[in-house]
Amino acid sequence: MILYPAIDLKDGNCVRLHKGDMDAETIYNDDPAAQALTWAQAGFSWIHLVDLNGAIEGKPVNADAVKSIVKAVDLPIQLGGGIRSIDQIEYWLSEGINRVILGTAAVKDPDIVFEACRLFPDQIVVGIDARGARVAVEGWVEESDMAVTDLAARFEEAGVSAIIYTDINRDGTGEGLNMASTIALAQHTAIPVIASGGVGSIQDVRAVRAAGSFGVAGAIIGKALYDGRLSAQEALQI
Repeated sequence: MILYPAIDLKDGNCVRLHKGDMDAETIYNDDPAAQALTWAQAGFSWIHLVDLNGAIEGKPVNADAVKSIVKAVDLPIQLGGGIRSIDQIEYWLSEGINRVILGTAAVKDPDIVFEACRLFPDQIVVGIDARGARVAVEGWVEESDMAVTDLAARFEEAGVSAIIYTDINRDGTGEGLNMASTIALAQHTAIPVIASGGVGSIQDVRAVRAAGSFGVAGAIIGKALYDGRLSAQEALQI
C-alpha cells in the first residue's frame, strides 16, 4: 500500500477544494515547494500533484509551481491536470515528473493513452473521477456518458500503471472513502486501483490496507492531513 499526500495547485497556491468546486477553496500554503518538502520529511514515498487550473483550461497553468516541487524533493511525483497530448506528457517526464495522470484525455481521446503507454511504459496513470457511476471530465465540470467500469475496461491491455478512482462527492469532505465503489472497480480490472476522495481518519487508511487483496493499491490523502485530523506518522505506520 502506498499513501500519496496530495498537493492541489490553484493560482500558484497549495489548496484543497470541496467536492471539486473551484470556488470553494481553502489555501493551506502559498509555497507549494515548501509543502512538498514537509510531506517528504514526514516520510511519504510519493507525492500526488494536480494542476487544478490546468484541468479546467486544458493546458498546464501552474508549471512554475510544479517545477519548484520537482527541485525541492527527491521523491517520485505523479502529475495530473490539463495534460492532453503526447508532447505535454513527454515534456513533463523530461522535467522530472515520474508518472503522468490522464483523465479527460482518457475519455475524449483514448488513443492517447495507448500511445503514451507504448512510448512511456510504467509512467502513465488513468484518472477516473466519478459522480455516481459516471465519469466526469474537464476538471469535474462536465459529466460524460461513460461508466466507470467501462472506462477501466477500455485500458485493460494498454499497460496503464494504475487507475486513480476519485468519488467527487466525497472529495474534500472527510466523510470517508467510498470503499464499496473502489473495491467494485478493483474487482473489475487487473490494473491496480488507488483510492481517492474523502479520506478523513485512520480508519480509512486501515480500510485501504484491508482491501489490498482486491487490488486496491493505495490512497491519496489531502484535507485530512492538512487540517490535522490524520497524522502522517500514524498513517505511515499502517
